[in-house]
This record gives sequence, C-alpha cells and structure tokens, in this order.
Amino acid sequence: MELDLHDRVIVVTGGARGIGRGIADRMVAEGARVVVLDLAFPDGEPDDRTGIRCDVGDPASVSAAIGEVVARFGTVDVLVNNAGINVEGPVADLDPARFKACLDINVGGVFLMSQAVIPAMKAAGRGRIINAASFAAIVPSVGSAAYAASKAAVVQFTRVLASELGPWGVTVNAYAPGMVPTAINGFAEMAPADQDRLLDTLSLRRWQTPDDVADLIVFLASDAAGYITGTLIDVSGGKLATQIPAKAYEAAGRVTGDQAVR
Repeated sequence: MELDLHDRVIVVTGGARGIGRGIADRMVAEGARVVVLDLAFPDGEPDDRTGIRCDVGDPASVSAAIGEVVARFGTVDVLVNNAGINVEGPVADLDPARFKACLDINVGGVFLMSQAVIPAMKAAGRGRIINAASFAAIVPSVGSAAYAASKAAVVQFTRVLASELGPWGVTVNAYAPGMVPTAINGFAEMAPADQDRLLDTLSLRRWQTPDDVADLIVFLASDAAGYITGTLIDVSGGKLATQIPAKAYEAAGRVTGDQAVR
C-alpha cells in the first residue's frame, strides 16, 4: 500500500521534542512539507522543516501561526494536534489553576488549532485533523483527574468535529498512545522494579517508541484512511486488551525459558 504524503502541508503541534518530534521526522521522511509549532526549539533544526513559535492555548498566537503557514504554503492538508501537558495530583489537593491549565492546553489547544485550519480545509474540500488523546481517556489512573478529563474531552470533541466537517471531505480522528518514555512522564528514569510493574500491564511488553505512534499517524494522514473518521484508535501496545497481560509472559517463560520477552 502506497501512503503518499509527498508535498502535503502538515502541521504538528508540540513537534520539537518527544512524540511530536518523532511524528514530524516521519512526515519529513514521507516527503511532506512539515511545519512544527512549539514554544521552544532546540538548536540545529533541519532545513526541511519549518519551525514557528506558537502557544496553542493562546488564540492570537494560534491565528498568527496558521496565518503564516497558509501565507507560505497556501493551505494546511493535515493538522496533528500533539501538544499537551500532564498535570497530576489527587482531586482533594489539586490546584484549580493547574487543573484549568491542563484543560486550556490539552482541550483548548485542540479547539483553537482545529478552528484555525478549518477555513483552509473547507476551501480545499479535503483535510485531516488528527488529535492526541490517551489510554487515560478510557481507563484513567489515580491522581490523573485533570489529564484524563482533558483527554476524554478530546475524544468527544473529535467525534463532533468529524461530523461537522464531513460535508467538506475532512476527516477527524483521535489516537491513544501508550507508554512512550518522555520528559513528561520520566518512565525511563524509574527504578527497574517500577518499570517492570508498568511494563507488566502491556500485551506487547516493551516501551513504546515515537515511531510506533508515527506509523499510525502516517496512515491516518494518507488517502488510504479517507473513510475513517470520528474514531479513537488505541495504539498502546495492548494495554487495554486484558486485565493481566503479564500472565502470558509468565506462561511463555515456563515454556521457552530464556526466549521469553522480559
């Protein structure tokens, strides 16, 4: 199957690092014209990507950034709403300002960015909006009320927008990554026992990589996904498949010894 993204204009928010950087890199490799929106950029950005400073929670910043993209490239073919923050803490102790900030960025940013690209996509009669949700939108963790609520809101926003934009051939989908070690979560810096406890929740028992997510995003951005819209796609390595997936690895270890994946 050819997933031809050559010369597509693709905007990736939060694309200067982490999962967003992996998505942007893959889109460049697929021949797309990639615009990365972020608050800060490391030195040495490659020549084949454009970086624009943008605060996705600020309407003026979003409007200016998308205006610059359209002025330079003429349109926006694909928007990947990857930018987000993580706010943790029990509800009883959670600072209301931090709770609001989580929703302002994770939900408000998706709203503002989507709203900003709609005119260009309607004019073109096509487009893709792809929103970062999380497996926390389906099964949240204790202490994740702000983050889980924000990602659940993204899923419902995605469904509504998909129907609203259907008449113009624009698809809108959300994706639920699993456990990718990033600066936000610090998975890779955890003690080995804590890492094992988390990995035991996965059917595919390894840390997820940005490439695992990018594989899905490339497909959703392509013409091959033209009849998929308004859905949440789980790309978490089977975290939600069964209650205790570690039992399969324990059984495999008893059968195959050192060949078991641990």
